[in-house]
Amino acid sequence: MTKEQFDTLKAIVRGEQIKPPVALLVDSPWIPPFAGIDAIEYFTEPEKWLDANLKVVQRFPNVIFIPGFWVEYGMAIEPSAHGCKVSWWKDSPPSISPVLDDISEAERLRVPSPQNDGLMPFVLHLQRWANERIQPLGYAIRIVSARGPLALATFLRGITEFLVDIKIEPEASHRLLDICTDTVIRWLDAQARNISTAKAILVLDDIVGLLSPKDYEEFAHPYLKRIFDAFPNMLKLYHNDANVEPFAERLAETGFHILNFSHLIDPGELQRRMGEKVVLMGNVPPLQVMVEGTPDDVRRSARRSLERTNGRIILSAGGGTNPGTSAENIDALVQSANEWQG
Repeated sequence: MTKEQFDTLKAIVRGEQIKPPVALLVDSPWIPPFAGIDAIEYFTEPEKWLDANLKVVQRFPNVIFIPGFWVEYGMAIEPSAHGCKVSWWKDSPPSISPVLDDISEAERLRVPSPQNDGLMPFVLHLQRWANERIQPLGYAIRIVSARGPLALATFLRGITEFLVDIKIEPEASHRLLDICTDTVIRWLDAQARNISTAKAILVLDDIVGLLSPKDYEEFAHPYLKRIFDAFPNMLKLYHNDANVEPFAERLAETGFHILNFSHLIDPGELQRRMGEKVVLMGNVPPLQVMVEGTPDDVRRSARRSLERTNGRIILSAGGGTNPGTSAENIDALVQSANEWQG
């Protein structure tokens, strides 16, 4: 990410009247095939990883890529530090096997050391390696990232198992969420200390959107707030493309500034409910339009999002960037933002 792009994010969060920026959350499902390499090459050959990321930012100079030059191994980093088995595939990100057969086993978990455990040390090393190489080109790693506490809990326990646990074993579930929350904070802090150019955090946690309002209050809100409160001087981004409508107002109170949300939610209504403290990032359908649609489809969908929010939106996909998203459709998204006259 360039300094100018990061300044644009800060400007729209401050409420300045600027032309709607375009941003896309991109990672290992989309970047390797776009760059013409396979996932194993992307994860194991730093020079190819760097070339792939440079190809993306240079092809789309008017797109803010979130988080940008993301050193990641799919969703395996935090689970690996807790001992989860990670299985690797040539043409897709790795899969993770749960490590807890019963929620009571959460008692044995400890917050991992980012300098020593799992894939975390590799990430820290590659972040430094990459930042040294991209800064002379005008880029830097400005956002560091982590999976959120409920997402991590489900990797450790299994999605279905964890959602059952919070109903029948709430105390043990809170113990697991405490460990996961401390893991997220320690991991984000280690990355921020590792990279002097990092001035923002990104937390990704779709599992929150699977909860009822009551369960959200008990099992999500305090943990998300604890994470965002731990970084008072950072720009804070949150990705959740599940259903956050039932508790939108409360979610906004956790303290993030930018929300990448589901294309199934009306951006105008969500903006009204979350208020000025949150800037929305969306809301073009990532599969039905960004992958399967035409550039005209993208332009129509983008205009609807701009009209519904009076242009105070970071124009993006309503979720991550899916494999198969074409350059032409990304160009159409940029064109829509440039042509907005609201």
